[in-house]
Amino acid sequence: MRKRLGIFITVGIVAVLLIALNTASYVNVEKEPDTELNPDRSTYNAGATGTRALYELLDATGRKVTRWREKADALLSETEAGPTTLVVVGKMKLPFDGGEPDVLLDWVARGHRLVIIDRRPDPRLLPQSDRWIVSTTWNDLPGTKVDPSKSEEMTAGVASVSPDLPSVLTRDVKQVKPSRFAGTINVSRASDDEPSAPDAPAPPVPSNAALSSSAPVTHLESDKGALLVDYPHGAGRIIILSDPYIVSNGGILLEDNMQLAINMVAGGGGLIAFDEYHQGHGASSNQLVAYFAGTPVLWIVAQGLLIVLVLLWTRGRRFARPLPVKTVDRRSSLEFVASMAELQQRARAFDLAIENIYTRLRRVLVRYSGLSHNSRRSQIAARVAARSEKINAAELETLMRECEDAINGTPVDAGRALSLVRQLREVERTLGLRMRSRETRQAAEGLQQDTV
Repeated sequence: MRKRLGIFITVGIVAVLLIALNTASYVNVEKEPDTELNPDRSTYNAGATGTRALYELLDATGRKVTRWREKADALLSETEAGPTTLVVVGKMKLPFDGGEPDVLLDWVARGHRLVIIDRRPDPRLLPQSDRWIVSTTWNDLPGTKVDPSKSEEMTAGVASVSPDLPSVLTRDVKQVKPSRFAGTINVSRASDDEPSAPDAPAPPVPSNAALSSSAPVTHLESDKGALLVDYPHGAGRIIILSDPYIVSNGGILLEDNMQLAINMVAGGGGLIAFDEYHQGHGASSNQLVAYFAGTPVLWIVAQGLLIVLVLLWTRGRRFARPLPVKTVDRRSSLEFVASMAELQQRARAFDLAIENIYTRLRRVLVRYSGLSHNSRRSQIAARVAARSEKINAAELETLMRECEDAINGTPVDAGRALSLVRQLREVERTLGLRMRSRETRQAAEGLQQDTV
C-alpha cells in the first residue's frame, strides 16, 4: 500500500490541477436575451417570447397537457390516449422534414386538431380546403431594439380587436390585444381552371359533411386583415393565429388574450401536446450532456477518463524482469471425500455411509410427494407410488425402514450396506431424481472405497 501511496497522491494532484485550470479558463457564455427578431417560443422558456406561462396555466387548471418531443410520425402510432390537439407555436428551430407535413395533415384528417400560432407558418401545413386557399403575409418586421417584455413597445399604435362573430374560439372574449408585428391571414377562392395540389390524397370526409362547410371562418380581424381563422381538414380542424405575441409570456395577460389562448388550445378537450421536438428539445438528445453544456464539467470528465486510460495502459506494460508464475494448489476437492470414505471403511461405519445417502434421498422424496418432513415413511411411500407407476409402495417402505434401522444401530456388513445403497440409487434413477453433480461424485467415490 505504501508503494502505491505516491501514485494516488500524484493522481490527486493532477486532478486538482486540471480542475483549477478548467475553472480558470472557463468563460461564462451569457444567454442571449429574448427578442422578437429571434424568439424562443418553447414552453421551457420563461422569457418574454416563451410560452411557459400558457403551459403551466393549462396544467394548473386541470387540463391534460404534455410536451411532444418526438417527430410527427409518432402521432399516427399513438392509441386513443394520445394527443387530440397539437400546438405549433412560432418559428421552428428544426424545420419539418420532407414527409412530416403530410403525416401531420393525415393525423389531423383522422379527427384531431392542429393549432398553428405563427406570423408566417410553413405553407405545407396550410392545405387547400376544397377551393379555398389559405396563406399568410408578414406586415412588419420586428427590430432588434424592440423589447418583447415591454407591452407598450410591442403594441404601440395598435388598437384592440373584437371578435367578428360569437363562436367556440371567441367564447368569453371581448377584446384581444395583438402586437404591431402581427401577420395577416389571407383566404381566397381558387379559380375553376386552377388545378388542385398534385399528388395530394383526399382527406376522409366527416360524417356530418352535409351540415359543415369547407370554407375557412374568420373569428378575429384587425384593420390589416384576419388574425384568427379555422377550417376543416378531413374529420379534423386546423386553427391559425397569426400573432404569437398573444399567447407568449409577455402578452398573454393583456386584455382577453389568455381566454382566447385557452379557447384555441383546450377547446377540443383531450390531451394537448405542445410541439417541442421542432423547438430543439427532442427526446433523442442527451439531457445530461445538455445540462452541463457550456460548463467545464464535460472537459474535466474527458480529461479524467484520459488519465485513467493512460494509467491502464501503463499498468498493462511490463517494465521490469519477469516474475515466476505463482504455484497454484491443484489438488482435487474429492480427496477429502476419498479420505472420509477410507476412514469410514476402516472404522466399518457403514451406517454413516447409508445415512449420508438416505438423508438426502428422503428429503427429495418428501418434496416429490408433497408432504412435510415429519410425515411417516408409509405415507411417503404411498404418495410416491401414487405419482409413479414404476415404484411399489411396499418395497419402497421396506427399503426406507431397513435404511433407518441401519442408521439407528442395527448391525450391517459391507455387502448389505452396498446393496441398500444400490437400491437407493435405483429409486433415484426410476423417479428421475438427479442429485447435484458434486454429491454424485462424492457418492461414487465413497462406493469405490467401500468395495475395496
